[in-house]
Amino acid sequence: MNVAIFLDPVAILLVFGGAVLVAAMRSTFHDMGRAIAALGPLFRSRPEAEAQAVRVAVNRIVERASLTGIATADRVPVVERFLAHAAAQLSDVREPGRLLSWGSDELARRAERHAAVHAVWRAMADAAPAMGMIGTVIGLIRMFSALEDPTRIGPGMALALLTTLYGVIVANCVAGPVAARLERLSRAELLWQKEALDKLSTVAREELMGPLETRVSRIEARLRVVK
Repeated sequence: MNVAIFLDPVAILLVFGGAVLVAAMRSTFHDMGRAIAALGPLFRSRPEAEAQAVRVAVNRIVERASLTGIATADRVPVVERFLAHAAAQLSDVREPGRLLSWGSDELARRAERHAAVHAVWRAMADAAPAMGMIGTVIGLIRMFSALEDPTRIGPGMALALLTTLYGVIVANCVAGPVAARLERLSRAELLWQKEALDKLSTVAREELMGPLETRVSRIEARLRVVK
C-alpha cells in the first residue's frame, strides 16, 4: 500500500494547524508551553513508583523530626520538588495550621495549572473533528466546482476524505488519549502530595501542640541523642 496517498499538506495544515490554533485561542501562551512540556512526563512518569518513593522520603523526614525536631526536617535529602518545599516549610513552621494552609494553597495552584494543561489537549480533541468537517466542505466545493474536468475531481475528494480521517485520528488517537492520561497522572500526583502533606502536618501538630509531658520527654530524648 502506498502510504503517500494518506499524506496531504493542505489537509494536515487544516486539521492539525486548525486544532492547535483553536486551543491557543482558548488558552494562554504559558498554558500552551506547559501542554507541550507535559509530553515528557507523559511517557516517563510512573505514578506508583513515584508515590512509593515519596512515602519512603516522608518516613525519613518524620524519623528525623522525631529524633532532632522539625527544625531539621529540611536536612533530609529529597529529590521531589514539592516534598522538598514541604520539608523546608515544616522546618520553619511555628504554628501547626500554617503548614497545612501553605500546602492547601500550593496544591490548589498545582491543580489549577494541571487543569489548564488538560484543557489545551481537550480543546484540540474537541476542535479536530470540526476542522476535519471544514476540510471536508472545502474538498467538496473543490470537487463540485471541477465537475466539467474529471481529472480535477480526485484531489477535491481526497481532501474531503483525508481531513475527515485526520480529524478522527487527532481527536481519538492523539489529543484525547493525551488529555486522559495527563488527567490520570495529575490525580495520582495530587493524591500522594496530599498524603505527604497530611503526614507532615500531623508531625508539626504533635511537635507544637502535643501534651507538655510528651514535648518535654521528646526534648530530653533528643538531648541524649546529641550527647
